[in-house]
Amino acid sequence: MQTIRRATVADASRIAEILVFVKRIKFRPIFQDDDYSFGELQVIPLAKEYVEKGIIDNILVYDDGIVKGLIRIEGNEIVELYVDYFFQDQGIGSALIEYAKAHYPVSFLWAIEKNVDAIRFYERHGFHLTDTKKFEEDTTEYLVRMER
Repeated sequence: MQTIRRATVADASRIAEILVFVKRIKFRPIFQDDDYSFGELQVIPLAKEYVEKGIIDNILVYDDGIVKGLIRIEGNEIVELYVDYFFQDQGIGSALIEYAKAHYPVSFLWAIEKNVDAIRFYERHGFHLTDTKKFEEDTTEYLVRMER
């Protein structure tokens, strides 16, 4: 049985594993930064950071016996939404975003401008592009603001 629940410290390594793997697949072609993708971006340090900084407290996970996806909400912003690459296109991301919309005051998010798949996904779930852009920190790539 699937459930969406608050993440716990015990989920930290699985959350970090999903983040590292999906970010490498989706963002390496955009940013072309191997030092970050295969150097800085590592499971153990990321899991530790999410626990120590309390980031994990703002994460919900999709769990059907295996944590397959996560959504991070801070205030009214969706900060992160990732589904394990092996479980994509199974409605997990949709379940997470619809749960967030129903239970949290989410009204905006930032997406990488070149990540057209993510932008289309968010548009299907009621978000629209605005004219607001900003640079992703330490890169030449733009983030675009989406609102609902």
